[in-house]
Amino acid sequence: MKDYIIRTENLGFTYDDGDDAASEIPALSGVSINIERGEYVAILGHNGSGKSTFAKLLNMILTPSVGKIYIDGTDITAEEFSEDDVFDIRRKIGMVFQNPDNQLVATVVEEDVAFGPENLGLEREEIRRRVDSSLAVVGMTEYARHAPHKLSGGQKQRVAIAGIIAMRPNVIIFDESTAMLDPQGRHEVVDIMEKLNKEEGITVLNITHYMEEAARADRVIVINDGKIALDGTPRQVFKNVEKLRAMGLEAPQGNELILELKKAGLDIKGDSLTEAECIETLYKFLS
Repeated sequence: MKDYIIRTENLGFTYDDGDDAASEIPALSGVSINIERGEYVAILGHNGSGKSTFAKLLNMILTPSVGKIYIDGTDITAEEFSEDDVFDIRRKIGMVFQNPDNQLVATVVEEDVAFGPENLGLEREEIRRRVDSSLAVVGMTEYARHAPHKLSGGQKQRVAIAGIIAMRPNVIIFDESTAMLDPQGRHEVVDIMEKLNKEEGITVLNITHYMEEAARADRVIVINDGKIALDGTPRQVFKNVEKLRAMGLEAPQGNELILELKKAGLDIKGDSLTEAECIETLYKFLS
């Protein structure tokens, strides 16, 4: 039997933008997803597709209009689910948002990382251990005594991630967490996602619009106009180039290049999801 850390059944959410029914804006409809413990999942979709709404529902920042959400076997949409229960769920599911400045609360890096554990009422020694280990995971130990506002965008995001790790969640949702970063910063944060998943066993959901990031995940889910459009391995999903284009998305550049060369009549075997795979495929063809 599979061990699902997240399950949703016919999940739906509608934004109410006024007093009458005409003002209701459906953001999600009929979303049923099972995510296994320890999976590394990328969630794609154009702006306004509903992918960030989905993330906020899992963390109970938003409450679904219809449907069920199960986190670690608990129905968090049940009527008897209390505010205290919501707090427990947020300990299990951490979120890293797009702008790290919105998550930094202290004037010293290590104090910021300690903020969450302190609110859990942990002993000082345990807080110290968590702060040190979390900063080590994200490669920010040497900045422990620095002021967060003096750090680069990528460094700030790593501090924000350390603050979430210190809470010891089962799941971390990265809600377009690389959108405001330069290419180097994005690369660093995605490396941390993979490290958390492969080495720490944390279930990772990366909500992104960068195809190259999604290609590094184990599974890709595409949400289009509030519904699940595609779900599979990166290789399975990115074969649907025309369907992705119709949804305002693109396959990774390497995959697009190989496809266009095939259309031009070149007998190239295979496909490619990454730049390295693209280079290897072209090298084999030219050889």
